[in-house]
Amino acid sequence: MNALGLYVPGRSRLHLLPAGAKLLGLLALVSLLIALDDHRAGLAACLGCLAAYPASGLGLRRALRMLLPLLPFLVAIALFQALAGDLWAALRACLLLIAAVLASGLVTFTTRVSAMLDLFERLARPFSRVGVRPDRVALVLALTIRSVPMVAAAWQTSKDACAARGLRPWPHLIVVPVIVGMIRTAEATGEAMTARGVD
Repeated sequence: MNALGLYVPGRSRLHLLPAGAKLLGLLALVSLLIALDDHRAGLAACLGCLAAYPASGLGLRRALRMLLPLLPFLVAIALFQALAGDLWAALRACLLLIAAVLASGLVTFTTRVSAMLDLFERLARPFSRVGVRPDRVALVLALTIRSVPMVAAAWQTSKDACAARGLRPWPHLIVVPVIVGMIRTAEATGEAMTARGVD
């Protein structure tokens, strides 16, 4: 989550592709993997995405950092499918998730947030006839992109605060401060937007 919105400058072919082409490629890849439902295709997609990181000047370490938060979910999925008696389904699901996360990371790291927002604003323009305001769509997406790393940072700060007090990081000790902090941030953001004339 910390990677969201963090563009890494570069001149690779992936960096030079337009945002729309990259998002379309991401959608096509994930859709194809779901349609094929084959562990070999999932493995090929994972290896291809991993190879694209150093080829784009991002490095394998960045790819591995993307996967670390995913490990608990992969373990849970694998255990559930194993108990259900379908190990191949567990492998396919895990490979699909890994490929999707790696591919979305490639898009995130090689695409400026401004390019993403411009793309979504252009896509929303045809809906202006039915009352949709494209500039508001871009604003909502900008706030969303900004809020995800903020939640991750708040979560880490809450965990560090528990550790500093010698407490075990139980979920209820972490979640409540995060929620309170994010509500305060949302109120401050709303007040700032109102002060600038955004209703």
